[in-house]
Amino acid sequence: MSDLGDFHGPLTDDNDVLYSSSTREAVGPSKPRRKSEVDGIHSVLSPSHISPAQLYSTESGRLFHAGKICIVLVGLPARGKTHHAVALTRYLRWLGVKTHAFHLGDYRRKLSPPNFSVPDDYFMVDASPETVAFRKEVIRVCLADMYRFFNEDKGQVGIYDAVNATARDRRALKDEFNAHNIQTLFVECMCTDQDIVVRNIRDVKLTSPDYADMDFEDAVKHYLRRIELRIPHYETMDEPELNYIKLINVSQQFIINNSHVGYLHNRIIFFLMNTRIKVGSIYFARAGVSEFSENDYKSDAPLSAVGRRYAERLRETLVGLVEERRARAMERHKSQNISQSLLNKVRYHDPRQAAAPITPPVMSGSSTPVSAEDARAASTIRADAINESSTSNLTVWSSTRARTVETASYFAAVGLRTTQRTQLNQLNPGDAGGLSDDEVRMKYPTEYANHQRDPYHHRYPRAESYHDLAVRMEPLILELERSEGDILVIAHESVLRVLYGYLMACSVTDIPFLKFPCNEIVEIIPNAYINQSRRIPIPDVDP
Repeated sequence: MSDLGDFHGPLTDDNDVLYSSSTREAVGPSKPRRKSEVDGIHSVLSPSHISPAQLYSTESGRLFHAGKICIVLVGLPARGKTHHAVALTRYLRWLGVKTHAFHLGDYRRKLSPPNFSVPDDYFMVDASPETVAFRKEVIRVCLADMYRFFNEDKGQVGIYDAVNATARDRRALKDEFNAHNIQTLFVECMCTDQDIVVRNIRDVKLTSPDYADMDFEDAVKHYLRRIELRIPHYETMDEPELNYIKLINVSQQFIINNSHVGYLHNRIIFFLMNTRIKVGSIYFARAGVSEFSENDYKSDAPLSAVGRRYAERLRETLVGLVEERRARAMERHKSQNISQSLLNKVRYHDPRQAAAPITPPVMSGSSTPVSAEDARAASTIRADAINESSTSNLTVWSSTRARTVETASYFAAVGLRTTQRTQLNQLNPGDAGGLSDDEVRMKYPTEYANHQRDPYHHRYPRAESYHDLAVRMEPLILELERSEGDILVIAHESVLRVLYGYLMACSVTDIPFLKFPCNEIVEIIPNAYINQSRRIPIPDVDP
Protein backbone atom coordinates (compact mmCIF):
# COMPACT_ATOMS: atom_id res chain seq x y z
CA MET A 1 0.00 0.00 0.00
CA SER A 2 1.23 3.50 -0.81
CA ASP A 3 2.54 5.67 2.02
CA LEU A 4 -0.01 8.28 0.89
CA GLY A 5 -2.90 6.04 1.90
CA ASP A 6 -3.66 7.66 5.25
CA PHE A 7 -3.26 11.32 4.33
CA HIS A 8 -6.31 13.20 5.64
CA GLY A 9 -5.64 16.81 4.75
CA PRO A 10 -3.84 19.79 6.25
CA LEU A 11 -2.72 20.18 9.82
CA THR A 12 -3.78 23.02 12.07
CA ASP A 13 -0.75 23.36 14.34
CA ASP A 14 1.73 25.79 12.79
CA ASN A 15 4.40 24.68 15.27
CA ASP A 16 4.68 21.37 13.42
CA VAL A 17 5.41 22.80 9.97
CA LEU A 18 8.39 24.10 8.03
CA TYR A 19 6.28 26.27 5.72
CA SER A 20 4.35 28.85 7.74
CA SER A 21 2.97 32.34 7.36
CA SER A 22 5.02 33.28 10.41
CA THR A 23 8.21 32.64 8.42
CA ARG A 24 7.07 34.68 5.44
CA GLU A 25 9.48 37.29 4.15
CA ALA A 26 8.97 40.86 5.23
CA VAL A 27 7.80 43.11 2.41
CA GLY A 28 9.51 46.46 2.19
CA PRO A 29 12.79 47.81 3.48
CA SER A 30 12.38 46.67 7.10
CA LYS A 31 14.33 43.45 6.55
CA PRO A 32 16.65 44.05 3.57
CA ARG A 33 18.41 41.04 2.08
CA ARG A 34 21.09 43.22 0.50
CA LYS A 35 23.33 42.78 3.56
CA SER A 36 23.04 38.99 3.60
CA GLU A 37 25.72 36.66 2.23
CA VAL A 38 23.23 33.79 1.79
CA ASP A 39 20.47 33.96 -0.79
CA GLY A 40 16.77 34.12 0.05
CA ILE A 41 15.52 31.31 -2.18
CA HIS A 42 14.01 29.38 0.74
CA SER A 43 12.14 32.34 2.22
CA VAL A 44 8.35 32.15 2.24
CA LEU A 45 6.88 34.81 -0.04
CA SER A 46 3.91 36.94 0.91
CA PRO A 47 0.75 36.69 -1.24
CA SER A 48 1.38 40.26 -2.47
CA HIS A 49 5.03 39.65 -3.40
CA ILE A 50 6.18 41.31 -6.66
CA SER A 51 9.07 39.61 -8.47
CA PRO A 52 11.87 41.36 -10.39
CA ALA A 53 10.81 40.22 -13.90
CA GLN A 54 7.07 39.90 -13.24
CA LEU A 55 5.05 41.26 -16.18
CA TYR A 56 1.62 41.48 -14.55
CA SER A 57 -0.34 40.39 -11.50
CA THR A 58 -3.73 38.79 -10.88
CA GLU A 59 -6.14 38.69 -7.97
CA SER A 60 -5.60 34.93 -7.63
CA GLY A 61 -1.82 35.39 -7.66
CA ARG A 62 -1.49 32.92 -10.55
CA LEU A 63 -0.14 33.75 -14.00
CA PHE A 64 -0.37 32.50 -17.58
CA HIS A 65 -3.84 30.91 -17.03
CA ALA A 66 -2.00 27.86 -15.72
CA GLY A 67 -3.72 27.14 -12.41
CA LYS A 68 -1.95 25.23 -9.63
CA ILE A 69 0.91 22.88 -10.54
CA CYS A 70 2.97 20.42 -8.51
CA ILE A 71 6.32 19.40 -9.97
CA VAL A 72 7.10 15.97 -8.54
CA LEU A 73 10.79 15.08 -8.64
CA VAL A 74 11.77 11.44 -9.13
CA GLY A 75 15.19 9.78 -8.84
CA LEU A 76 17.80 8.07 -6.72
CA PRO A 77 20.00 10.16 -4.41
CA ALA A 78 22.93 12.07 -5.96
CA ARG A 79 21.10 12.54 -9.27
CA GLY A 80 20.54 16.29 -8.98
CA LYS A 81 16.94 16.49 -7.76
CA THR A 82 17.57 19.19 -5.16
CA HIS A 83 19.58 21.20 -7.69
CA HIS A 84 16.65 21.17 -10.11
CA ALA A 85 14.15 21.99 -7.34
CA VAL A 86 16.08 25.06 -6.22
CA ALA A 87 17.01 26.20 -9.74
CA LEU A 88 13.38 26.00 -10.88
CA THR A 89 12.23 27.87 -7.78
CA ARG A 90 14.74 30.62 -8.50
CA TYR A 91 13.77 30.99 -12.16
CA LEU A 92 10.00 30.79 -11.72
CA ARG A 93 10.02 33.24 -8.82
CA TRP A 94 12.03 35.63 -10.96
CA LEU A 95 9.25 35.51 -13.58
CA GLY A 96 6.62 36.21 -10.95
CA VAL A 97 5.30 32.66 -10.58
CA LYS A 98 4.86 32.05 -6.85
CA THR A 99 6.91 28.90 -6.30
CA HIS A 100 8.16 27.00 -3.27
CA ALA A 101 10.25 23.82 -2.99
CA PHE A 102 9.22 21.26 -0.38
CA HIS A 103 12.17 18.97 0.43
CA LEU A 104 10.89 15.79 2.05
CA GLY A 105 14.23 15.22 3.79
CA ASP A 106 13.77 18.50 5.67
CA TYR A 107 10.45 17.23 7.01
CA ARG A 108 11.94 13.90 8.07
CA ARG A 109 14.57 15.79 10.04
CA LYS A 110 11.97 18.13 11.56
CA LEU A 111 9.78 15.25 12.74
CA SER A 112 12.60 13.01 14.00
CA PRO A 113 12.97 12.72 17.79
CA PRO A 114 16.28 13.85 19.35
CA ASN A 115 19.20 11.49 18.67
CA PHE A 116 17.05 9.57 16.19
CA SER A 117 18.93 7.25 13.79
CA VAL A 118 17.29 6.58 10.44
CA PRO A 119 16.48 2.84 10.28
CA ASP A 120 17.65 0.87 7.25
CA ASP A 121 14.13 -0.07 6.27
CA TYR A 122 13.20 3.61 5.91
CA PHE A 123 14.62 3.27 2.40
CA MET A 124 12.85 -0.01 1.62
CA VAL A 125 9.38 -0.83 0.34
CA ASP A 126 8.79 -3.66 2.83
CA ALA A 127 9.45 -1.54 5.92
CA SER A 128 8.31 -2.29 9.45
CA PRO A 129 4.91 -0.96 10.57
CA GLU A 130 6.63 1.64 12.77
CA THR A 131 8.76 2.90 9.88
CA VAL A 132 5.78 2.98 7.51
CA ALA A 133 3.82 5.04 10.05
CA PHE A 134 6.73 7.48 10.40
CA ARG A 135 7.07 7.82 6.61
CA LYS A 136 3.35 8.52 6.28
CA GLU A 137 3.55 11.22 8.93
CA VAL A 138 6.49 12.89 7.17
CA ILE A 139 4.58 12.91 3.87
CA ARG A 140 1.38 14.09 5.57
CA VAL A 141 3.04 17.11 7.14
CA CYS A 142 4.86 17.99 3.92
CA LEU A 143 1.69 17.85 1.81
CA ALA A 144 -0.22 19.81 4.44
CA ASP A 145 2.29 22.62 4.08
CA MET A 146 2.02 22.44 0.31
CA TYR A 147 -1.77 22.79 0.44
CA ARG A 148 -1.38 25.74 2.79
CA PHE A 149 0.97 27.30 0.23
CA PHE A 150 -1.56 26.83 -2.58
CA ASN A 151 -4.75 27.73 -0.72
CA GLU A 152 -3.72 30.45 1.75
CA ASP A 153 -0.69 32.11 0.16
CA LYS A 154 -1.82 32.10 -3.50
CA GLY A 155 0.97 29.76 -4.53
CA GLN A 156 1.10 28.51 -8.10
CA VAL A 157 3.94 25.97 -8.38
CA GLY A 158 4.91 23.61 -5.57
CA ILE A 159 7.96 21.38 -6.03
CA TYR A 160 7.89 18.05 -4.20
CA ASP A 161 11.52 16.95 -3.76
CA ALA A 162 11.69 13.24 -2.86
CA VAL A 163 12.81 9.90 -4.35
CA ASN A 164 9.27 8.75 -5.35
CA ALA A 165 10.75 5.42 -6.36
CA THR A 166 7.74 3.35 -7.44
CA ALA A 167 5.00 3.70 -10.04
CA ARG A 168 2.45 2.97 -7.31
CA ASP A 169 3.60 5.95 -5.24
CA ARG A 170 3.66 8.24 -8.27
CA ARG A 171 0.14 7.29 -9.31
CA ALA A 172 -1.01 7.83 -5.73
CA LEU A 173 0.54 11.30 -5.75
CA LYS A 174 -1.22 12.19 -8.99
CA ASP A 175 -4.57 11.05 -7.57
CA GLU A 176 -3.91 12.96 -4.35
CA PHE A 177 -3.13 16.21 -6.18
CA ASN A 178 -6.00 15.76 -8.65
CA ALA A 179 -8.38 15.61 -5.70
CA HIS A 180 -7.15 19.10 -4.74
CA ASN A 181 -7.39 20.47 -8.31
CA ILE A 182 -3.59 20.54 -8.69
CA GLN A 183 -1.94 19.51 -11.96
CA THR A 184 1.16 17.31 -11.81
CA LEU A 185 4.35 17.26 -13.85
CA PHE A 186 6.86 14.54 -12.94
CA VAL A 187 10.56 15.21 -13.49
CA GLU A 188 12.81 12.15 -13.31
CA CYS A 189 16.55 12.69 -12.83
CA MET A 190 18.61 9.80 -14.21
CA CYS A 191 22.38 9.39 -14.48
CA THR A 192 24.30 6.95 -16.66
CA ASP A 193 27.43 9.09 -16.45
CA GLN A 194 29.43 7.94 -13.43
CA ASP A 195 31.33 11.23 -13.24
CA ILE A 196 28.11 13.13 -12.51
CA VAL A 197 27.22 10.74 -9.69
CA VAL A 198 30.74 11.04 -8.25
CA ARG A 199 30.57 14.82 -8.33
CA ASN A 200 27.15 14.85 -6.69
CA ILE A 201 28.29 12.43 -3.99
CA ARG A 202 31.32 14.58 -3.28
CA ASP A 203 29.02 17.60 -3.05
CA VAL A 204 26.83 15.76 -0.57
CA LYS A 205 29.83 14.85 1.58
CA LEU A 206 30.94 18.46 1.63
CA THR A 207 27.50 19.96 2.24
CA SER A 208 25.61 17.52 4.46
CA PRO A 209 25.76 17.94 8.24
CA ASP A 210 25.16 14.18 8.45
CA TYR A 211 28.83 13.58 7.69
CA ALA A 212 30.49 16.57 9.34
CA ASP A 213 32.49 14.45 11.80
CA MET A 214 32.97 11.38 9.64
CA ASP A 215 36.03 10.25 7.70
CA PHE A 216 35.65 10.87 3.96
CA GLU A 217 35.80 7.20 2.94
CA ASP A 218 33.34 6.16 5.66
CA ALA A 219 31.00 8.95 4.63
CA VAL A 220 31.12 7.91 0.98
CA LYS A 221 30.48 4.26 1.89
CA HIS A 222 27.55 5.29 4.04
CA TYR A 223 26.01 7.47 1.37
CA LEU A 224 26.50 4.88 -1.36
CA ARG A 225 24.87 2.35 0.93
CA ARG A 226 21.81 4.56 1.17
CA ILE A 227 21.63 4.60 -2.62
CA GLU A 228 22.18 0.84 -2.82
CA LEU A 229 19.25 0.16 -0.49
CA ARG A 230 16.91 1.98 -2.84
CA ILE A 231 18.07 0.44 -6.14
CA PRO A 232 16.21 -2.92 -5.90
CA HIS A 233 12.91 -1.08 -5.39
CA TYR A 234 13.44 1.78 -7.83
CA GLU A 235 11.22 1.84 -10.93
CA THR A 236 12.07 4.23 -13.72
CA MET A 237 9.15 6.19 -15.12
CA ASP A 238 7.16 4.60 -17.95
CA GLU A 239 3.59 5.26 -16.82
CA PRO A 240 1.84 6.27 -20.07
CA GLU A 241 -0.92 8.27 -18.38
CA LEU A 242 1.42 10.60 -16.43
CA ASN A 243 2.90 13.88 -17.61
CA TYR A 244 6.65 13.58 -17.21
CA ILE A 245 10.05 14.57 -18.47
CA LYS A 246 13.17 12.44 -17.99
CA LEU A 247 16.44 14.29 -17.62
CA ILE A 248 19.29 11.93 -18.46
CA ASN A 249 22.73 13.06 -17.25
CA VAL A 250 21.26 16.42 -16.16
CA SER A 251 20.58 17.78 -19.66
CA GLN A 252 22.30 15.45 -22.10
CA GLN A 253 19.10 13.72 -23.20
CA PHE A 254 15.39 14.31 -22.63
CA ILE A 255 12.33 12.09 -22.86
CA ILE A 256 8.98 13.89 -22.68
CA ASN A 257 5.63 12.17 -22.22
CA ASN A 258 2.20 13.87 -22.40
CA SER A 259 3.59 17.35 -21.71
CA HIS A 260 1.51 19.32 -24.21
CA VAL A 261 -0.32 21.01 -21.36
CA GLY A 262 0.19 24.76 -21.65
CA TYR A 263 2.52 27.72 -21.69
CA LEU A 264 3.87 27.53 -18.13
CA HIS A 265 4.57 23.79 -18.41
CA ASN A 266 6.52 24.46 -21.59
CA ARG A 267 8.50 27.25 -19.90
CA ILE A 268 9.38 24.83 -17.11
CA ILE A 269 10.51 22.16 -19.57
CA PHE A 270 12.49 24.71 -21.60
CA PHE A 271 14.31 25.83 -18.45
CA LEU A 272 15.11 22.25 -17.44
CA MET A 273 16.56 21.65 -20.90
CA ASN A 274 18.90 24.61 -20.43
CA THR A 275 20.07 24.12 -16.86
CA ARG A 276 23.31 22.49 -15.74
CA ILE A 277 24.69 21.51 -12.34
CA LYS A 278 27.01 24.45 -11.91
CA VAL A 279 30.68 23.81 -11.16
CA GLY A 280 32.63 27.00 -10.72
CA SER A 281 31.87 30.47 -9.45
CA ILE A 282 30.31 33.58 -10.95
CA TYR A 283 32.28 36.77 -10.40
CA PHE A 284 31.03 40.36 -10.75
CA ALA A 285 33.33 43.32 -11.33
CA ARG A 286 32.95 46.90 -12.44
CA ALA A 287 34.64 48.23 -15.54
CA GLY A 288 37.59 50.57 -15.25
CA VAL A 289 36.90 54.31 -15.25
CA SER A 290 37.20 56.67 -18.22
CA GLU A 291 37.94 60.38 -18.33
CA PHE A 292 34.21 61.12 -18.31
CA SER A 293 31.68 60.66 -15.52
CA GLU A 294 30.07 57.24 -15.32
CA ASN A 295 26.69 59.01 -15.36
CA ASP A 296 27.42 60.36 -18.84
CA TYR A 297 25.59 57.62 -20.74
CA LYS A 298 26.01 59.12 -24.22
CA SER A 299 29.80 59.37 -24.19
CA ASP A 300 31.23 55.91 -24.77
CA ALA A 301 34.78 56.79 -23.76
CA PRO A 302 37.79 54.42 -23.45
CA LEU A 303 39.64 53.73 -20.21
CA SER A 304 41.72 56.40 -18.56
CA ALA A 305 45.19 55.67 -17.14
CA VAL A 306 43.55 54.92 -13.78
CA GLY A 307 41.09 52.60 -15.53
CA ARG A 308 43.90 50.70 -17.24
CA ARG A 309 45.73 50.18 -13.93
CA TYR A 310 42.48 48.91 -12.45
CA ALA A 311 42.04 46.40 -15.30
CA GLU A 312 45.53 45.03 -14.63
CA ARG A 313 44.87 44.69 -10.89
CA LEU A 314 41.53 43.02 -11.57
CA ARG A 315 43.12 40.44 -13.85
CA GLU A 316 46.00 39.73 -11.47
CA THR A 317 43.67 39.28 -8.49
CA LEU A 318 41.15 37.00 -10.17
CA VAL A 319 43.61 34.86 -12.14
CA GLY A 320 45.69 34.36 -8.99
CA LEU A 321 42.61 33.37 -7.00
CA VAL A 322 41.44 30.80 -9.58
CA GLU A 323 44.89 29.22 -9.88
CA GLU A 324 45.33 29.00 -6.10
CA ARG A 325 41.90 27.44 -5.70
CA ARG A 326 42.57 24.91 -8.44
CA ALA A 327 45.78 23.79 -6.74
CA ARG A 328 43.92 23.22 -3.47
CA ALA A 329 41.15 21.37 -5.27
CA MET A 330 43.54 19.00 -7.02
CA GLU A 331 45.30 18.23 -3.75
CA ARG A 332 42.00 17.50 -2.03
CA HIS A 333 40.82 15.44 -5.00
CA LYS A 334 43.81 13.12 -4.59
CA SER A 335 43.00 12.51 -0.93
CA GLN A 336 39.25 12.17 -1.46
CA ASN A 337 39.02 9.82 -4.40
CA ILE A 338 35.95 7.59 -4.58
CA SER A 339 37.01 4.05 -5.41
CA GLN A 340 35.73 2.33 -8.54
CA SER A 341 34.77 -0.80 -6.61
CA LEU A 342 32.37 1.11 -4.38
CA LEU A 343 30.73 2.79 -7.36
CA ASN A 344 30.38 -0.47 -9.28
CA LYS A 345 28.66 -2.06 -6.31
CA VAL A 346 25.98 0.61 -6.43
CA ARG A 347 25.74 0.85 -10.19
CA TYR A 348 25.44 -2.88 -10.74
CA HIS A 349 23.49 -4.05 -7.72
CA ASP A 350 23.22 -7.82 -7.31
CA PRO A 351 19.81 -8.57 -5.75
CA ARG A 352 21.08 -11.96 -4.57
CA GLN A 353 23.38 -10.26 -2.07
CA ALA A 354 21.82 -9.64 1.31
CA ALA A 355 21.61 -6.00 2.28
CA ALA A 356 24.03 -5.23 5.07
CA PRO A 357 22.99 -2.60 7.61
CA ILE A 358 24.26 0.94 7.33
CA THR A 359 27.33 1.29 9.52
CA PRO A 360 27.88 3.53 11.30
CA PRO A 361 24.35 4.94 11.66
CA VAL A 362 23.92 8.70 11.38
CA MET A 363 21.29 10.98 12.77
CA SER A 364 18.27 11.79 10.67
CA GLY A 365 19.09 14.18 7.89
CA SER A 366 19.26 14.70 4.18
CA SER A 367 21.69 15.92 1.59
CA THR A 368 20.47 19.45 2.16
CA PRO A 369 22.01 21.63 4.89
CA VAL A 370 20.14 22.00 8.16
CA SER A 371 20.35 25.79 8.17
CA ALA A 372 21.60 28.81 6.28
CA GLU A 373 24.72 28.77 8.47
CA ASP A 374 25.48 25.18 7.41
CA ALA A 375 24.91 26.13 3.80
CA ARG A 376 27.23 29.13 4.07
CA ALA A 377 30.02 27.01 5.54
CA ALA A 378 29.47 24.27 2.99
CA SER A 379 29.54 26.70 0.08
CA THR A 380 32.90 28.06 1.23
CA ILE A 381 34.30 24.53 1.34
CA ARG A 382 32.75 23.74 -2.01
CA ALA A 383 34.35 26.68 -3.76
CA ASP A 384 37.79 25.63 -2.57
CA ALA A 385 37.42 21.88 -2.94
CA ILE A 386 35.22 21.14 -5.93
CA ASN A 387 36.22 23.77 -8.44
CA GLU A 388 38.93 21.86 -10.25
CA SER A 389 38.81 23.97 -13.40
CA SER A 390 41.95 25.72 -14.54
CA THR A 391 42.20 29.40 -15.40
CA SER A 392 41.60 28.48 -19.05
CA ASN A 393 38.03 27.55 -18.06
CA LEU A 394 37.36 31.12 -16.93
CA THR A 395 35.14 32.98 -19.40
CA VAL A 396 34.76 36.76 -19.33
CA TRP A 397 31.48 38.40 -20.29
CA SER A 398 31.29 42.12 -20.91
CA SER A 399 28.84 44.60 -22.34
CA THR A 400 29.49 46.28 -25.70
CA ARG A 401 30.42 49.61 -24.10
CA ALA A 402 34.00 50.72 -24.69
CA ARG A 403 35.10 50.73 -21.03
CA THR A 404 33.93 47.18 -20.37
CA VAL A 405 35.31 45.82 -23.64
CA GLU A 406 38.70 47.36 -22.91
CA THR A 407 38.68 46.04 -19.32
CA ALA A 408 37.91 42.54 -20.64
CA SER A 409 40.73 42.81 -23.19
CA TYR A 410 43.26 42.49 -20.35
CA PHE A 411 41.96 38.94 -19.80
CA ALA A 412 42.00 38.18 -23.53
CA ALA A 413 45.66 39.23 -23.58
CA VAL A 414 46.54 36.21 -21.41
CA GLY A 415 44.53 33.77 -23.53
CA LEU A 416 41.19 33.77 -21.72
CA ARG A 417 37.92 33.68 -23.62
CA THR A 418 36.00 36.93 -23.70
CA THR A 419 32.60 37.61 -25.20
CA GLN A 420 30.41 40.69 -25.53
CA ARG A 421 26.71 40.66 -24.65
CA THR A 422 24.37 43.49 -25.61
CA GLN A 423 22.06 42.44 -22.75
CA LEU A 424 24.83 43.53 -20.36
CA ASN A 425 24.67 47.16 -21.51
CA GLN A 426 23.89 49.47 -18.64
CA LEU A 427 20.46 50.80 -17.76
CA ASN A 428 19.56 53.68 -20.07
CA PRO A 429 18.97 56.72 -17.79
CA GLY A 430 17.13 58.68 -20.52
CA ASP A 431 16.73 62.38 -19.81
CA ALA A 432 18.37 61.91 -16.39
CA GLY A 433 21.65 60.84 -18.00
CA GLY A 434 24.66 62.96 -17.14
CA LEU A 435 22.82 64.78 -14.33
CA SER A 436 23.69 64.69 -10.66
CA ASP A 437 21.08 63.70 -8.08
CA ASP A 438 20.49 67.35 -7.14
CA GLU A 439 20.15 68.35 -10.80
CA VAL A 440 17.56 65.63 -11.42
CA ARG A 441 15.57 66.75 -8.37
CA MET A 442 15.55 70.36 -9.56
CA LYS A 443 14.80 69.65 -13.24
CA TYR A 444 12.29 66.81 -12.84
CA PRO A 445 10.74 67.18 -9.36
CA THR A 446 7.68 64.99 -10.07
CA GLU A 447 9.68 62.25 -11.74
CA TYR A 448 12.26 62.40 -8.95
CA ALA A 449 9.55 61.95 -6.30
CA ASN A 450 8.08 59.00 -8.21
CA HIS A 451 11.53 57.46 -8.46
CA GLN A 452 12.07 57.79 -4.72
CA ARG A 453 8.79 55.96 -4.10
CA ASP A 454 9.57 53.05 -6.43
CA PRO A 455 13.17 53.10 -7.71
CA TYR A 456 12.80 49.61 -9.21
CA HIS A 457 9.82 50.15 -11.51
CA HIS A 458 10.00 53.89 -12.19
CA ARG A 459 11.61 55.10 -15.39
CA TYR A 460 12.59 58.65 -16.25
CA PRO A 461 11.49 60.03 -19.65
CA ARG A 462 13.05 58.03 -22.52
CA ALA A 463 14.78 55.78 -19.98
CA GLU A 464 14.75 52.19 -18.77
CA SER A 465 13.72 50.97 -15.34
CA TYR A 466 15.35 48.15 -13.41
CA HIS A 467 12.29 46.08 -14.32
CA ASP A 468 12.94 46.72 -18.03
CA LEU A 469 16.53 45.65 -17.49
CA ALA A 470 15.46 42.43 -15.74
CA VAL A 471 13.12 41.49 -18.60
CA ARG A 472 15.80 42.34 -21.16
CA MET A 473 18.31 40.08 -19.42
CA GLU A 474 16.22 36.88 -19.29
CA PRO A 475 17.99 35.27 -22.31
CA LEU A 476 21.31 35.99 -20.59
CA ILE A 477 20.06 34.37 -17.38
CA LEU A 478 19.23 31.20 -19.31
CA GLU A 479 22.70 31.25 -20.85
CA LEU A 480 24.18 31.67 -17.38
CA GLU A 481 22.20 28.62 -16.19
CA ARG A 482 23.57 26.40 -18.96
CA SER A 483 27.16 27.63 -18.75
CA GLU A 484 29.88 25.58 -17.09
CA GLY A 485 33.09 26.74 -15.44
CA ASP A 486 33.95 30.10 -13.91
CA ILE A 487 32.39 33.25 -15.36
CA LEU A 488 33.46 36.84 -14.79
CA VAL A 489 30.85 39.48 -15.64
CA ILE A 490 32.25 42.97 -16.24
CA ALA A 491 29.44 45.49 -16.43
CA HIS A 492 27.89 48.66 -15.07
CA GLU A 493 26.62 48.59 -11.49
CA SER A 494 22.97 48.64 -12.64
CA VAL A 495 23.47 45.39 -14.56
CA LEU A 496 25.38 43.72 -11.74
CA ARG A 497 22.55 44.58 -9.35
CA VAL A 498 19.99 42.75 -11.48
CA LEU A 499 22.15 39.65 -12.06
CA TYR A 500 23.07 39.49 -8.38
CA GLY A 501 19.40 39.88 -7.54
CA TYR A 502 18.57 36.80 -9.60
CA LEU A 503 21.32 34.59 -8.18
CA MET A 504 20.75 35.68 -4.58
CA ALA A 505 16.92 35.88 -4.73
CA CYS A 506 16.79 39.57 -3.80
CA SER A 507 13.54 41.53 -3.80
CA VAL A 508 12.64 44.58 -5.88
CA THR A 509 13.17 46.70 -2.76
CA ASP A 510 16.77 45.48 -2.47
CA ILE A 511 18.08 45.49 -6.05
CA PRO A 512 18.36 49.28 -6.66
CA PHE A 513 20.49 49.65 -3.51
CA LEU A 514 23.01 46.84 -3.98
CA LYS A 515 26.61 48.09 -3.88
CA PHE A 516 29.53 46.96 -6.04
CA PRO A 517 32.60 49.04 -5.15
CA CYS A 518 35.35 49.26 -7.73
CA ASN A 519 37.90 47.80 -5.30
CA GLU A 520 36.02 44.49 -4.85
CA ILE A 521 35.19 41.42 -6.86
CA VAL A 522 31.88 39.89 -5.79
CA GLU A 523 31.87 36.09 -6.01
CA ILE A 524 28.70 33.97 -6.13
CA ILE A 525 29.38 30.38 -5.04
CA PRO A 526 26.60 28.14 -6.40
CA ASN A 527 25.36 25.22 -4.36
CA ALA A 528 22.56 22.74 -4.98
CA TYR A 529 20.62 24.07 -1.98
CA ILE A 530 21.63 27.70 -1.58
CA ASN A 531 24.00 30.28 -3.07
CA GLN A 532 26.52 32.25 -1.07
CA SER A 533 28.30 35.49 -1.90
CA ARG A 534 31.61 36.86 -0.73
CA ARG A 535 33.68 39.92 -1.53
CA ILE A 536 37.30 39.72 -2.67
CA PRO A 537 39.37 42.90 -2.28
CA ILE A 538 41.41 44.18 -5.22
CA PRO A 539 44.70 45.54 -3.83
CA ASP A 540 45.74 49.15 -4.49
CA VAL A 541 42.39 50.18 -6.00
CA ASP A 542 40.14 52.94 -4.66
CA PRO A 543 36.43 52.26 -4.11
